[in-house]
Amino acid sequence: MRTLIVYVTRYGATAGTSKEIANVLSGEGFSVKVVNAKEEKVDGVSDFELVIVGGGLQMGRWTSETEDFLKRYQSELAQKKVAVFVSSAMKPLLEREGKIEELEKNRKAFLEDKPAKYGLKPIAVGLFGGVIDYNKMGLFARKAFGSMKTRFEAAGFKETKPGIYDTRDLDEIRDWTRKLVLKARYL
Repeated sequence: MRTLIVYVTRYGATAGTSKEIANVLSGEGFSVKVVNAKEEKVDGVSDFELVIVGGGLQMGRWTSETEDFLKRYQSELAQKKVAVFVSSAMKPLLEREGKIEELEKNRKAFLEDKPAKYGLKPIAVGLFGGVIDYNKMGLFARKAFGSMKTRFEAAGFKETKPGIYDTRDLDEIRDWTRKLVLKARYL
């Protein structure tokens, strides 16, 4: 199945997640093209049977490039099999802190309401962990996220490198992708 994965990343988590999804899909016989919408222009979606859109979240917002892609191709995407995922370092943190209501609110906003805004009915949605990289943040973001270090450490997350917290679960991403394969083939 010809598949396009379009993503935008801030700190690399969504890029890594997109590559992991592509690896699983390729192993299942899918032909996959992966595009970072910040670096490469998407020339259309007509050649693809499945389109996966991924974005990182920061300060409660999707990246503008992800929004632009959805808006530009919304009528074509509405006729295709579409899957949507977001990367958020907050997801595993909220789970460990037991803040399920807040997590559900985010899931609904970014994985139900956002696709619906563009007339999309995804066959699969995924909310995955992400990366917080204090080394790549500007002054404002570092101040805004400064107190988060304490929360990450209290929840059992350790720096993977100095200033970097990677909260992704690769097994979760692979499992989601294997389920997506079945939906894409049989829906």
